[in-house]
Amino acid sequence: MIDFKNLQYNRFLFFDGAMGTMLQGEGLKAGMLPEAYNILNSELIVNIHKKYLKAGADIITTNTFGANNLKLVGTEFSLEEIVHSAVTLAKRAIMENGEVDKYVALDISSLGELIEPMGEMSFEKAYELFSQIVICGSKAGADLILIETISDIYEAKAAILAAKENSNLPVFVTMTFQSNGRTLTGTDPETMVTILESLGVDAYGVNCSLGPKELLPIVKQILTYSHKPIIVQPNAGLPRDICGKVNYDVTSSDFAYAVEEMAKEGALIFGGCCGTNPSYIEAMVLRLKDKNPIHKNNNYKTTVSSYSNTLIIGEEVAIIGERINPTGKKLLKEALKNNDLEYIVSEAIDQKEAGADILDINVGLPGIDEKDMMVRVVKEVQGYVKLPLQIDSSNTDAIEAAVRVCTGKPIINSVNGNKSIMGKVFPIAAKYGACIVGLTLDENGIPSSAEGRYQIAKKIVETAESYGIHRSHILIDCLVLTASAQQEEVMETIKAIRLVKEGLGVKTILGVSNVSFGLPDRGLLNRTFLSMALGAGLDAPILNPMDKEMMATIGAFNVLSGVDKESQKFIRNASLAKPVAASSNNKETKSLRDVILSGTVEEATILTTELLKVKSSMEIVDEYFVPALDEAGKSYERGDTFLPQLLKTAEIVKASFDILKANMKETEKSISKGKIIIATVKGDIHDIGKNIVKVLLENYGFDVIDLGKDVAPELILDTIRSNNVKLIGLSALMTTTVKNMEDTIIMIKESYPDCTVIVGGAVLNTNYAKKIGADYYAKDANEAVKIVKSYYQA
Repeated sequence: MIDFKNLQYNRFLFFDGAMGTMLQGEGLKAGMLPEAYNILNSELIVNIHKKYLKAGADIITTNTFGANNLKLVGTEFSLEEIVHSAVTLAKRAIMENGEVDKYVALDISSLGELIEPMGEMSFEKAYELFSQIVICGSKAGADLILIETISDIYEAKAAILAAKENSNLPVFVTMTFQSNGRTLTGTDPETMVTILESLGVDAYGVNCSLGPKELLPIVKQILTYSHKPIIVQPNAGLPRDICGKVNYDVTSSDFAYAVEEMAKEGALIFGGCCGTNPSYIEAMVLRLKDKNPIHKNNNYKTTVSSYSNTLIIGEEVAIIGERINPTGKKLLKEALKNNDLEYIVSEAIDQKEAGADILDINVGLPGIDEKDMMVRVVKEVQGYVKLPLQIDSSNTDAIEAAVRVCTGKPIINSVNGNKSIMGKVFPIAAKYGACIVGLTLDENGIPSSAEGRYQIAKKIVETAESYGIHRSHILIDCLVLTASAQQEEVMETIKAIRLVKEGLGVKTILGVSNVSFGLPDRGLLNRTFLSMALGAGLDAPILNPMDKEMMATIGAFNVLSGVDKESQKFIRNASLAKPVAASSNNKETKSLRDVILSGTVEEATILTTELLKVKSSMEIVDEYFVPALDEAGKSYERGDTFLPQLLKTAEIVKASFDILKANMKETEKSISKGKIIIATVKGDIHDIGKNIVKVLLENYGFDVIDLGKDVAPELILDTIRSNNVKLIGLSALMTTTVKNMEDTIIMIKESYPDCTVIVGGAVLNTNYAKKIGADYYAKDANEAVKIVKSYYQA
């Protein structure tokens, strides 16, 4: 028996290949529910499983890729029927083939809708939907859970928690990357590793979207950071239409060769995705038959992350912004009492722009529901700012609720040497893989000596390790006492930092400004103490990033300590700090533009309302909205920002757009710059890409007629006729529905030859789009906007 929770590197493991490809070859029609074959044509499913087993697969994946209670609405089958039959058939195939040490993986994939803040589905709802699948699969007797083809790390987190909290099965996860090396929502390989390892999955990797050759550099990156077995399940290259059938351009032998290259890099588990069949699995099994796996022993680093970026604490000074903490902050206290999340978000944005690397979130205030407020603030802040978060609370319910909804890997602030407190917080940190701040105090208070604080730090580290928390997840706070009252103990803090760094090998954190309390010229004392602490080995100071002199001190330290190579950041920041003369003519424009790109909804709507006093709605759209959206699009293309920021910009513009529409004068012409019909084709229930396109186009001033998903071509034709629209956008995410897209295009062109059709979807490319009769192929939503703008400007 294989222990999937503690995989050894004594042999390679093999999953099967594509189920959809095999079903298409057996006559599955576009738009049919593949999972229904578990009940309607069970012998076919068993035979497909047997072919993969004969090819050498160790793990058979159930025919449940799209089985969830969103997709099954309106069908005659229940989720429990579909999942139970799928697991039963896979187990039957293993038994009938007389196989030994073969296993069944419950296949779970994306729900097909974006989760907040990008979409409307709540994290809790996604968790519930995944839990339903897990409970059914676990009850039916699956051996492990495979969560695959996920493009949103937040959705992956919901699925992982559902799997771990509703079963005892091993959990494998594979995500889907684009050619730019990131997932659709912007997660890079390092961040995927950071988050998935923090959540305790047993193996992880990549699947779908790209062929094996294109996945190789992504796999190499993953293997640079990973400490778990890596899975790779590539597509058989890119799809092509040959004689009306979907074919892929990578042969089984080329596929096997590329898999061998990944094995040489250290990947352990292989399988196939779209376009693969038993011949691909057999080829790679034979290719690796006499090869031995390579086990990479990467060092552990102290990492935290947002959904898109990972910060390695210790490589350079990590600045933790302290301003979202009500202690001594009257305006923040009022904002919390009044549920003014806009103010809190603006504090987060200001700190990010001032150079903070991590944001501390503390909402503890008498008279408010801390747990509820903490969750709301975390969700709102991470919707605007792509920085890792530090959850700062003594309320364990608030801590767990907050780290649960974090899109990345956070820090928990804090525990101390009190056994009871460690016993409450360490299980949370272990479950969610969060880093933890350990304060060097216990039941007896703060030791006056550095040695006393070191001993508490040692106890914290050793206790954490007994809970399964790696010491790379621990940051020790040696605590700052005031020079005005305990002057002789100031240097003990500095000494303690050195002891902790040298004796325990963990990172250190410190709130520095307390040292100057009660004394004049606090800024000078703070800066000097900060320099001393940094020299002793402080890794992460907690401070106000709006304090330019404190930030400059850190910048100077990075130069003098050799962290800032060739002083590049220091020189750049010095150049940016020079005053730039602003033109009074564009002050108004810059103000609204900046707010759209990096502000809040409330700020934008206030400015829009003011502008309506002096400008028409169309002028505001052309002079403010469109330039800002163009800049957001360019930033997205450069890889400086990702889908969540693009959609957040669109959300801000939409709110402002609504103000324009509400204030339209009768004499003003329509804001609409043109109409377009968009639809996901018949048989396809995935709405993600289409919905993103809709949001962006509407914010550019286009009138979008959204027909939804699973749309019959007849409805599209009726809508073209009744609305006199000549531009149509079609979406398909599955290979099984591309034929429906082609049929729809044929019908459109036959009835309305002057119509222009844009297509998009993960299974398409430029050549394939032309083959099925489309006029344009949009690789993403940003490209779709460009095409529509060009169409109406021609």
